[in-house]
Amino acid sequence: MQKTIFITGASTGLGKSTAKLFQSKGWQVIATMRNPEKETELTSLENVIVLPLDVTNSEQITETIKSITEKYSVDVVLNNAGYGLIGALESLSEIQIERQIVTNLFGVIRISKAFTPHFREKKSGTFINVTSTFGLIGFPTCSIYSATKFGVDGFSESLASELTQFGIQVKVVAPGGMKTDFAIRSMEVGQHQAYEKLTAEVSKGYSAEQLENYTKAEDVAQIIYEAATDNKNQLRYVAGNDANALYNERLKNGAEAQVQNIKAMFTF
Repeated sequence: MQKTIFITGASTGLGKSTAKLFQSKGWQVIATMRNPEKETELTSLENVIVLPLDVTNSEQITETIKSITEKYSVDVVLNNAGYGLIGALESLSEIQIERQIVTNLFGVIRISKAFTPHFREKKSGTFINVTSTFGLIGFPTCSIYSATKFGVDGFSESLASELTQFGIQVKVVAPGGMKTDFAIRSMEVGQHQAYEKLTAEVSKGYSAEQLENYTKAEDVAQIIYEAATDNKNQLRYVAGNDANALYNERLKNGAEAQVQNIKAMFTF
């Protein structure tokens, strides 16, 4: 029987790569994005339905998911939509901070809440929530971004134990750096004169040269597919060599030691 995956943020990068992979594996894909009228690649694929959805619009979320669950039996929900807000806390406006939290955290919560009755009635279903290395490890200039990604991680861990009684799984995929245009397309950078040296140092990690060392979006999509199909009772999937190295260091040495090491790196 054909399975169905619902994806947010499917217009580019990891979302689009995941949509294409699941479609190639015979799944029906419901790919959502803010501006579907601009999409040409996914709309040409068999068994792919492209729909408008802005995860900051709670009313649209409710209406869209109600319509979908009335027509389709969804097996997997991939909460992928999000963007990066990078900068020292003093450099960020209240509007920027609120938008980041509403998109990256509230969006996941609202989508999950809207789909939970569908999964509960089916007595099956899987939520896969995309976080980040910075949802496991804090890093300078990432305070608000990490707040949202740590939030999604904690939300996912709690929800996993809440929904297990209904046969529902919740999983987290935490990628490190990816070879996409995320740093250009999906990142806001705050600037503050007092943090110029820090911001310049951290920004080296987003350079064109450094991006070449990161994991391909297609490889992270493979890990999402694994999480959706491996039938493992596993919560976290860390994706990418850099992400695994940092996370393994945290597990080996402890969170406190890693925090002190990172602070030492940026003591000017």
